[in-house]
Amino acid sequence: MLTFIRTNSENPHFQKLVTKLDAELKIRDGLDHAFYAQFNKIDTINEVIVAFEDDTAVGCGAFKSYSENCAEIKRMFVEESQRGKGIAGEILDQLEQWAQELNFTKCILETGINQPEAIRLYSKKGYQIITNYGQYANVENSVCFEKVL
Repeated sequence: MLTFIRTNSENPHFQKLVTKLDAELKIRDGLDHAFYAQFNKIDTINEVIVAFEDDTAVGCGAFKSYSENCAEIKRMFVEESQRGKGIAGEILDQLEQWAQELNFTKCILETGINQPEAIRLYSKKGYQIITNYGQYANVENSVCFEKVL
């Protein structure tokens, strides 16, 4: 049975999953990895969801405040053996619900062109492609999305 906990970036299950995410992104991002990695620090993230299948952490996601009414989705990851089961979509639903509870009215996020599964997920969940924002402006390999909650 899939369960979710709300926690923060100090959670050891989240930290272990993020280590796996970073290893995967290093391969997918190739030479661009160092650029992206600088924006993926987790020490200031206070809103984290960890998904568990029984007692095993199988996925995670997080958000942080981008502006007064806008949350930025970060660190989405599902163990490779657990993909295709809808877990990432459920994590995203949980993050959006939590963001709404904290009075955010919109979510934004960045993913890469080398992550087609992520692009499909966000499109399926109602996110619209926007002009690349902030540090991702003019970065050809980035795809930015937003969703009004």
